[in-house]
Amino acid sequence: MHGAPLPPDAPDPRDWLRYRGYGALLAASGVVTALVSYQVSDLSTLPAAADDIAATIEQVRVDPRVDPDRVVLWFFSGGGLFAADWLRAAPPWLRGIALTYPLLIPFPGWEVDARFLPVEALSSGTNVPLVLTRAGQDIPPVLAGIDAFLPAATAQGWPLRLIEVPDGQHSFDILDHNPQSETAVLAARDAVLELLGAPDHAHPAGLPR
Repeated sequence: MHGAPLPPDAPDPRDWLRYRGYGALLAASGVVTALVSYQVSDLSTLPAAADDIAATIEQVRVDPRVDPDRVVLWFFSGGGLFAADWLRAAPPWLRGIALTYPLLIPFPGWEVDARFLPVEALSSGTNVPLVLTRAGQDIPPVLAGIDAFLPAATAQGWPLRLIEVPDGQHSFDILDHNPQSETAVLAARDAVLELLGAPDHAHPAGLPR
């Protein structure tokens, strides 16, 4: 799940090099991948977008190439707010949740329904494994949310793997072309594969647009 909200004239995230790259990386390891493209025109449309996301995930799960009982959801940037639903009530097929430079508390001045507060969702969740990538030079609101999320998850017993990118900025995986970025992306990929129980050598698979 990509970030939100996006500018009205933003290209379809399915065409972004970032997500095409992650998709290719996972597909090369034998994992079927799909980017859920959704629209958030303003904060009042978050519930409708969340419903669209859930419906699209179900469409992916019924694809004949997909094992519907082995799914990891991966949230990037502003898409992190949508993780709250899945933290609060994880279905049995959800093997884990990955979060990359995620927004976990709303930006100052945002009026957001309590449904979209991942830190609060931890207290009533089902403790699915988490993988969180933190960019050390991220924007302050993102870092503040992560700083609130990590101790809460630890205190409440959530299995969590933290991947640190000390010198990384927000969107380091597309902006910072260096070994630290590469190491972090591959570490996140490996963590997701571990959650899925994917084999080390498998035939590539991918979903059409």
